[in-house]
Amino acid sequence: MGTKLIIRSYRIREIIVDRMVNMFYCTYTFGEWSRWITRRSTKESEVNMGRTSDAKEKLVDVAFELLWDNSYGGVSVDQICERAGVNKGSFYHFFGTKADLAVSAYQEHWRQKQPEMDRLFSAQVPPLERLSKWCTFVYESQKQKSEKYGHVCGCPYSSIGAEIATQDDKIRVKVEELMERGTKYVESAISDAKREGMVMVTDPKAAARQVYSYVLGTVLSAKIQNNVEVLKNIEPTVMAIIGAKSAVAA
Repeated sequence: MGTKLIIRSYRIREIIVDRMVNMFYCTYTFGEWSRWITRRSTKESEVNMGRTSDAKEKLVDVAFELLWDNSYGGVSVDQICERAGVNKGSFYHFFGTKADLAVSAYQEHWRQKQPEMDRLFSAQVPPLERLSKWCTFVYESQKQKSEKYGHVCGCPYSSIGAEIATQDDKIRVKVEELMERGTKYVESAISDAKREGMVMVTDPKAAARQVYSYVLGTVLSAKIQNNVEVLKNIEPTVMAIIGAKSAVAA
């Protein structure tokens, strides 16, 4: 009787140990499998993230060019996706509407443009020379776009603003913000010129708005006439508006 109990006890132990080994093996195997899946998912995510980031950048770049070359109403989401080589699902992953994309595109354009504006309006450059170089920049940039697209494109901000601002507040706010940034550069140059006694203005801020409005109006006129040469001689009028006391050296 005692011997049978001992044998049975040994068998129970063997069964328990065997089951524990199996459980350990299964757990280990499952763990390895889980880690493999995790590593694979991570790699796929990294690849997809790269593609996703590239898709967003393409959408933003293409949208700005299409909207500037055409018009907001004349460009569809399908056209943007086709030109960018991005599927429509990716578009709506990043942007809820075409207006959201337009806002991002114009913000990115300003980000790329800002270093040039910083250079033109550097405090190291004499105030009137800053304005002179800016006038040249406006003409040259419009001329380059005209040669690229075969027609004068006009100001990207005022064009979309005039077309859609009353229909989409997000676009209106962004356009207003970017145009205000541009005006601030002009204001800084006029303020410095006033401080040095080079102009006859009493309110640099008001004068800057007058100058900026004149330049935008002339850019619009060039677009309507499809004649970029309208912009070639905007500098004399800009200097007249601020009452410049001396000509800028060539």
